[in-house]
Amino acid sequence: PDAYVATTREDDRLTITLTNPQARNGICAAMRDALFEALAAAIDDPTCPQVLLDGAGGCFSTGGVLGEFGTARDLAQAHLVRTLRSCAGLLHRLGDRATARLHRACIGSGIEIPAAAARRIGSPDAFFQLPELSMGLMPGAGGTVSLPRAIGRHRAAYMMLTGERIR
Repeated sequence: PDAYVATTREDDRLTITLTNPQARNGICAAMRDALFEALAAAIDDPTCPQVLLDGAGGCFSTGGVLGEFGTARDLAQAHLVRTLRSCAGLLHRLGDRATARLHRACIGSGIEIPAAAARRIGSPDAFFQLPELSMGLMPGAGGTVSLPRAIGRHRAAYMMLTGERIR
């Protein structure tokens, strides 16, 4: 798509929506960059709007796009980019201004990023999963920090180590 993220402003509320529902809002590098820019703009906005993070379509996000895994030519540079362009870090910096509205699949970075928001609102059909360990990976996008802060270290460890879907 031309835009992976849409922003709308109504009074003192800025809504940032992931807008690639045909790919289940999979977070590719382009979407991560677009989300990072939208969150950075919200932080820099002198009117300090409330921020609502949402996902268009049938689910919030199925996480990282598997086709991009392992494609970086320089692993150190890729790690640096992910660290410097941390969407979870920006959501955390927004503090009480940040809310994430979650529905259906919230997998991998699709839960690790919104877990950094001060408030998370899950629909009754929402489920959460960290499948990275089964792929030989550690959770990313700040998940080893954002999830324990949000749900406690024991629940986060259970999710990380089992990979089970949690409703």
